[in-house]
Amino acid sequence: MRLTFRQQALRPLVPIFPPWIDLSRQIPHNGRTVAGCVLWMRVLRAALSGRIGLTVRFGVRRYTDGFETQPTNGRYTMKVHEYQARTLLSEVGVPVPQSSVVDTVAQATDAYAAIGGKVVVKAQVFAGGRGKAGFVKLCDNADEVREAAEFMLSNRMVSVQTGAEGIAVKKLLIAAAVDIESEYYVAVVMDRTKRTPVVMVSREGGVEIEVVAKENPDAIVKRWLHPHMGLLGFQCAQLVAALNFTDKAQARAAGKVIRGLVDVFLKYDCALAEINPLVRTTDGEILAIDAKMTFDDNAVFRHKTLQDMFDPAEENALELRAKDHNLSYIPLDGNIGCLVNGAGLAMATMDLIKLHGGDPANFLDVGGSVTKEGAIEAFRIILSDKKVKGILVNIFGGIAKCDTIAEALIAAAQDLGFTVPVVVRLEGTNVDRARKLLAEAAIEQLIPADDLTDAAKKVCAKVA
Repeated sequence: MRLTFRQQALRPLVPIFPPWIDLSRQIPHNGRTVAGCVLWMRVLRAALSGRIGLTVRFGVRRYTDGFETQPTNGRYTMKVHEYQARTLLSEVGVPVPQSSVVDTVAQATDAYAAIGGKVVVKAQVFAGGRGKAGFVKLCDNADEVREAAEFMLSNRMVSVQTGAEGIAVKKLLIAAAVDIESEYYVAVVMDRTKRTPVVMVSREGGVEIEVVAKENPDAIVKRWLHPHMGLLGFQCAQLVAALNFTDKAQARAAGKVIRGLVDVFLKYDCALAEINPLVRTTDGEILAIDAKMTFDDNAVFRHKTLQDMFDPAEENALELRAKDHNLSYIPLDGNIGCLVNGAGLAMATMDLIKLHGGDPANFLDVGGSVTKEGAIEAFRIILSDKKVKGILVNIFGGIAKCDTIAEALIAAAQDLGFTVPVVVRLEGTNVDRARKLLAEAAIEQLIPADDLTDAAKKVCAKVA
């Protein structure tokens, strides 16, 4: 929510707002706190009494996997590789082992020559389970580095997160190995319940934090950031104490890491900033040897550094196409393509497909302001998925008009040719004209439906 004050007398507002409120800036929505509630009550009271001119702009918020984002397209978060996360940490003074990123076997051996000693070779991909899949290897000499690089660059990595098809590895991180005495977990993530970032630490690092949260939740210590002042000094001290650092130098180093991670999270609009593990070496050094970061996709435009880090090769090509046309697209494993306007309606459509024995092939929300060209591109994206055996079009016309979708259906049939049955359910704005257009077009593969349940039953029967 953003408040915009018109140029009216601001002097009467002085007794209304606390002295620390700067009216020239955006006021954050923080209704969960007492101060936030009082502030908003004062704002609304002043607006209703005519003492201020007020324009309120709302942004639709969606929730995914525990992270609060404000999406305008298909991707909610942007990911970066581990080596890129290390770079961001280094910028704020978080110590990381010496490393080099390479994309050929020859570069890998050259990197080893520069680093020397024992190194770890890591595949740089947007998927977990690298170690179990054999794509993280500890190497003692150049021959082992060469062998590891040849294997990783010539084979697809298959893990529980990639599916059976796996993913190609195009970059490797060659990093100096360290002798680990203890491993810890440190992360900053958005707490959507309290609507503020939370810092989490645990002595049980080097393992999946989800497992720790399930089996030993008391091992995770949390401190929530102040909405205006960030991580307070006493909170950082409490987090360091929770990690049980007794050596003063190590405690100071751990505190520097925690503050640095918070700085990165706030500076770059992160959805997640995680170090796992943060380690204490046998020499007493505190190092971040693995890091993961994701960023609010809608904030990337104001971070040139993140724009330069974006790796389209690691993204789903169809999702990128959808994003370019302001469509929200997520591929799934089924065989019934869905074209719907509105995320809630799209979810309900997929639920009904499952209820009647089908499997959705995608989530595709064309939004309220879809154009004919955008709708045609939506059909192209759906039909480019070879698994699709049928399509369900479910449009409830409000801002999006039914006749716009009907025109797109006709154009797509003419340009692309529908080789699979397309069941259409239309209701709302200009629905009569839309039905007339579709009837006159007489498209063989087009099947009208009376309501959503009827549409779901028909498309499931067609692909059975």
